[in-house]
Amino acid sequence: QVQLVESGGGSMQAGGSLKLSCAAPGYTYNGRNMGWFRQAPGKEREGVAAIYTGGGSPSYANSVRGRFTISQDNAKNTVYLQMNSLKPEDTAMYYCATNSLRFGYAPSLLPHEYNYWGQGTQVTVSP
Repeated sequence: QVQLVESGGGSMQAGGSLKLSCAAPGYTYNGRNMGWFRQAPGKEREGVAAIYTGGGSPSYANSVRGRFTISQDNAKNTVYLQMNSLKPEDTAMYYCATNSLRFGYAPSLLPHEYNYWGQGTQVTVSP
């Protein structure tokens, strides 16, 4: 069983910044793909950013490219999502996920390619 623990969500005015964290205690973290996803009420879950902890370029959704940055701290088994220039349309529950079945570079933004999920952290951006 893989435990993913998100933190860092909150309420922010448009234009502000938040940094989300996803800790994966006890997980064989290196060489895995980790992703951030979000789901707004009434909408499908969508990929925001993903990273291969073994290196290489991350993936970003077009809607967040240039504003959000995914990063990692391998010593802490933690992935981060720095969110700048927040917009009201970024309001959603944000989830961290990992694919525990695959090693190798595959930072996918497709939810079905991830098999472990955190509990989510809410991000609310007001106009």
